[in-house]
Amino acid sequence: MPARAELDPLTMTDEMEAIDEATQYRRKIDHTLARFSAAHDEMEAEEAKRRERRERLSPTSLIESTRTALQRVVTQAPSPEEDDDAEKAAQTRLQEKKARKIERSVRFGRIAAAVVAGLVFLGIGGAWGAQTYFDAKFTQVSALDENSSDIQDADAQANDENFLMVGSDSRDGASAEEGVGTADSTPGARSDTVMVAHIPADRKRVVVTSFPRDLEIDRPECQRWDPAQSKNTDEKVPEQKIAKLNTAYAVGGPSCVTKVIQQLTGLRINHFVGIDFNGFKEMVDAVHGVTVHNEIPIDDTVLGKVLLQTGDVTISGDQALNFVRARHVKGDPTSDYGRIKRQQEFIGALLKKVMSSDVVLDPGKLSGFITAFAKATFGDNLGVKQMMTLAQSMKGLDQSKISFLTVPTTGMANSRGNEVLVRSKAKALFDALRSNAPLPDPNAPVPAAEQTPPAGTGTSKSSSSSSSSKTTTKTTTSKTSTSKKTGTTG
Repeated sequence: MPARAELDPLTMTDEMEAIDEATQYRRKIDHTLARFSAAHDEMEAEEAKRRERRERLSPTSLIESTRTALQRVVTQAPSPEEDDDAEKAAQTRLQEKKARKIERSVRFGRIAAAVVAGLVFLGIGGAWGAQTYFDAKFTQVSALDENSSDIQDADAQANDENFLMVGSDSRDGASAEEGVGTADSTPGARSDTVMVAHIPADRKRVVVTSFPRDLEIDRPECQRWDPAQSKNTDEKVPEQKIAKLNTAYAVGGPSCVTKVIQQLTGLRINHFVGIDFNGFKEMVDAVHGVTVHNEIPIDDTVLGKVLLQTGDVTISGDQALNFVRARHVKGDPTSDYGRIKRQQEFIGALLKKVMSSDVVLDPGKLSGFITAFAKATFGDNLGVKQMMTLAQSMKGLDQSKISFLTVPTTGMANSRGNEVLVRSKAKALFDALRSNAPLPDPNAPVPAAEQTPPAGTGTSKSSSSSSSSKTTTKTTTSKTSTSKKTGTTG
């Protein structure tokens, strides 16, 4: 064993006795930390000295020390009165210094406030300028009559938003390769799609109701519509007691179809949106396609194989256009209802895509969509702000709060090939919309009194149904044959 004098003190107790290895290890750590602490204190002290030296040798300090030394040489020892004056002067200098500091802070604050205000102004001005620029691109038409006597429960609807959306298939600009006909083969304008998007004042739900183009209506007197000039003429088209819904737009344009829908629903239509399907595909292409859920392959006898893939499929261009246009699809229960379902799904998917961060945060896509939308759209009380209201309402809600419905009909065409409205169920639906009440069960049975097509067919219920079925088949076949000849889907 080595002599005590040769032992490391860290390995011994105060009594100079050897200790265990754990205690030795802990002491070494403590000793190391102590050395680090001491070294840190030394470095801090040296840094403080360097700072003091720099301050003492700085130009400001040298000037001040020189001025003080000169004052000591030139002046005599101050009297008590002079000491008071000097103290007052020092206090005055401190006050002046403080005042200058406050003044600088206020000045900087004002400058910062002015800069922020300028940025806010530029931001608001830029947004307002962009909105004004895009709003100017929309074609404005005269369609609304918010003081119509057909509006029911007007007070309850005061802050509701009702968008009447009409898909116009005018064929203007369509090429023969698209397979939908041209302006020469199919002149005029048709409303192949009619929907009402209802957003109540509390914005807690959205209900989109579609109307079959072949819905039988009593068409009121309307002014003749000139699609080439997008306005009504002075000519009046007399009322017609039995007519198809799509004739309202064909003869009287937006104002006539608005009048019909207000008569059927009692809703106060305060936005009219007309979309020309020929420019529809540009909107879809601008956002790089829209994803839809396709349950069965879509094989149309006129348009061909529109979409054979099933599941979630992203479509764009002509494929998207044919997806919403197809009305002779194999397996559809009727020519209207299959297309209505696809159109409703596609509009919901398009609005969801437009309000996604992929589009909203991409200036190129958003600008492209708005430009394409404005190019293919015409309306009344329509602009960027109004369309954002519709899109945001549908995007911000849970899917369970967005309902896509079809106006209640008997489900079969009458002898004239028209869809027949179930008025009792339609009344319950639109009463609920106007009062913001729960929606009635869409699967409720049709009352017995309304199950039969309108009187005048001269047949019993069974024979009438048979006749209606035969007529429906005949009408569909006739329309299909005609469409093949003219190359149209409408």
